[in-house]
Amino acid sequence: MPEDLNPVRQKAKSIRMLIMDVDGVLTNGQIVYASDGQELKHFNVRDGFGIRLIQRVGIKTAVITARYSNIVTLRSRELKINEVYQNALKKLPAYEEILKTHQLTDEQVAYMGDDLVDLPILRRVGLAITVADAVPEVIQAVHHVTQSQGGQGAVREVVELILKAQGSWQAATARYF
Repeated sequence: MPEDLNPVRQKAKSIRMLIMDVDGVLTNGQIVYASDGQELKHFNVRDGFGIRLIQRVGIKTAVITARYSNIVTLRSRELKINEVYQNALKKLPAYEEILKTHQLTDEQVAYMGDDLVDLPILRRVGLAITVADAVPEVIQAVHHVTQSQGGQGAVREVVELILKAQGSWQAATARYF
């Protein structure tokens, strides 16, 4: 079998943690308020399933978001994402804390972001990823752009990319076949 020369797949082989932004990555970026003022967000169930698959093979997951939302807390708990940083207007300190806590190098981290606030992390990580509907400056700065838009299965797409590059896809999905 010939060596895989795809540079994104090569970077994906080293990933030990997937960190995600929320608004615009795990959601479509829209914030909806109910008449009582309660904030609503739409999450994609396939993204959630992808997160559980990547965790199944030992890859850690985390969320860093500039906003605070009870819904993010609930969704993270449901998906067993233990590293959740909210109100992180400057995301780099949260990222550096994650690296230190988990004894990871930049090369072992994949980060998904979609807006300017994500650029400091995207410029450092081993695998920088954005969604199809990200701002142009982010699209220009990353290693990979998903085919899917934020909140529309982009995270699942990245999970499959990482797991297949690492040869872990079959192990993660074996119980379904």
